[in-house]
Amino acid sequence: MIQLPDFNQKQVVFVRLGRDADLNGLKFKNDNVAFYKDDVLVNQVSCHKLFALFIQGEGTFTSILLDKLLSFGISVFFMKRNFKVYAAVGAVAAGNYLLRNNQYHFKDSLGFAKYLIKNKVFNQLTLLKKAAPDLFKSKSKLQYYKDLENKIDDAKDLSELRGFEGSVSKFYFSNYFKGIGWYKRMPRSKVDINNLLLDLGYNLLFNFVDALLNLHGFDTYKGIYHQLFFQRKSLTCDIMEPFRCIIDKALIKAYNLKQVDDKDFQLVKGRYVFKYDNGRKYLKLFLEALMENKEDIFKYVKGFYFCVLNNMYNYPFYKIQC
Repeated sequence: MIQLPDFNQKQVVFVRLGRDADLNGLKFKNDNVAFYKDDVLVNQVSCHKLFALFIQGEGTFTSILLDKLLSFGISVFFMKRNFKVYAAVGAVAAGNYLLRNNQYHFKDSLGFAKYLIKNKVFNQLTLLKKAAPDLFKSKSKLQYYKDLENKIDDAKDLSELRGFEGSVSKFYFSNYFKGIGWYKRMPRSKVDINNLLLDLGYNLLFNFVDALLNLHGFDTYKGIYHQLFFQRKSLTCDIMEPFRCIIDKALIKAYNLKQVDDKDFQLVKGRYVFKYDNGRKYLKLFLEALMENKEDIFKYVKGFYFCVLNNMYNYPFYKIQC
């Protein structure tokens, strides 16, 4: 199993393949992933330093390369031109039956779910205090937020907990993103630029967390807060919750640095999409944010792993740095 010192040396690499791209082929060469354009070597990266590989577009990809990538514990994600992941092949420690047995018979579902959402709310509050300090000068708004937070502990079941989480998130989104022309959060709808960018960032976070959970041997379809649902990786949805703030923070930072340009997008049939090749800029922004926080994400997954494996309830807690 991968350890933190090794993980700290790992990279996430994004490549675009196709006739009109910088590359059109990948090969395995001397423990490296070699990138080619018309059979000419353009670049390469050591498999010992690669954690995940995102591939967009069409190009040559051999079964030998895939076998080698998996042997090095590297997950591969295939993306459409709109950056939607349509297939993933991950390194999986599926033989960890002791872990999975404890996961399937997890006894503290409601307790962990509350802890998870409290962690998420803590980070949302941290970002709000930094971005909108005047907001909490109003005793009524501060008390409103605290009351919602306290209700998390009083939730009698997961359904009630989801209702409280929704109320907190609505308050958070409307105030944290207030300065960027916020409408409302509508996942996968692409109704505006902000929802398009959040979808991109959250999807990258999702796949990053999923790859880590698979490396530790979890069944990522068996969630705790997110219950079983057809073809949904519910555990991955659970564990990414405290880290959504990383993407939120990166989006606000991009706006503050004037990196978000309306000319990079276009409206097609009521949905916003990236104009040709402009999405790579935003993909890089979110990937850099994930890499800056990769150690914290790894420690969280590792801590959760030991909790489930040993039937302990001292769950990890992630605190975002502002």
